[in-house]
Amino acid sequence: MNNKNFIIALLFFIGYWVVYLYKPFLLDIAVAALLSLATYNANQKILSLVKYKGLASFLSSFLLALIFFLPLIYMINSLILLLGHLEVSSIEKTVNYLKTFSLPSYFDFLDPYLERFLEGIDVKSITTNLIKFATFVGKESANFIKDMFLITIFYFFILYYDDELIDFFKSLIPEKNDKELFGEVSNVMSVVFYSIIITAMFEGALFAIIANIMGYNGILLGILYGFSSLIPFVGGAIMWVPLSAYELAKHNTANAIIIALYSIIVISIIADTFIKPLIIKYINTKLVDKPSNINELLIFFSIIAGLSTFGFWGMIFGPALTTFFISLVRLYKKIRNRRRRY
Repeated sequence: MNNKNFIIALLFFIGYWVVYLYKPFLLDIAVAALLSLATYNANQKILSLVKYKGLASFLSSFLLALIFFLPLIYMINSLILLLGHLEVSSIEKTVNYLKTFSLPSYFDFLDPYLERFLEGIDVKSITTNLIKFATFVGKESANFIKDMFLITIFYFFILYYDDELIDFFKSLIPEKNDKELFGEVSNVMSVVFYSIIITAMFEGALFAIIANIMGYNGILLGILYGFSSLIPFVGGAIMWVPLSAYELAKHNTANAIIIALYSIIVISIIADTFIKPLIIKYINTKLVDKPSNINELLIFFSIIAGLSTFGFWGMIFGPALTTFFISLVRLYKKIRNRRRRY
């Protein structure tokens, strides 16, 4: 065996054990790497202001925790407290009232569907599932907070050593195609990350306003609405439909109608349909070095696929894997065409 083959064999052998060694942290490292890729330009702007690499990396990590992770921790803690003081009587009252509620005459065609849906609702099963959910949240919240802490730490070190990491990956890419390969991925990740954060915060803030006016915990419901807005097709209806139903069960018909109309008109139609595309367009043209060449519809479906396959973090993995694959295909075609010329 010559020296080259020996080194390659040794590299694969040691590489396997390195992956095995860091297997519990691979997901956290991957998420941190993708987040650092998405926020690279923002970190560079912070670095140009503070001039110190360590301080810039710390500020970027702090902002990431402040914007992305702290609301999650607050939401988990609030949900545990809320579910711990859950009143079964409130659920029973709401369900029983809805079963006797009659829609206006011009909605008669919906009565069979509504009756069929309400007949399938079992208060005992709902209560049991909520208790199970509370137990699950309690057990998993510690692991989730641990993961978020590790992601923040890895994110800091990736930003701090980004020059060395970039040089290393450049040395692995043949024919100096690093910009073509990683440029598109970085741009798409930036568009996806910023659009997700900004639109979720925007729509969550809008729902927090109406929830606070109605006397609820606006911060908690706003955060929940922001995350539920990421779910395709259903979105914020997960939040405003139960809240409207609860107000209806308390005989606050006006409040129920206001919440429903506000959520549909202000958030779903005005904010989500008209303002959200403008936000994405602004991000794509102003906040990234080069506008993405990946179709927006493909990005949308890659987010759905990522959520279905990887869960919560899939909204980051889905677009990254899809874009990286497309970039590799384009790079392969370019190299093949270049070789044909010669």
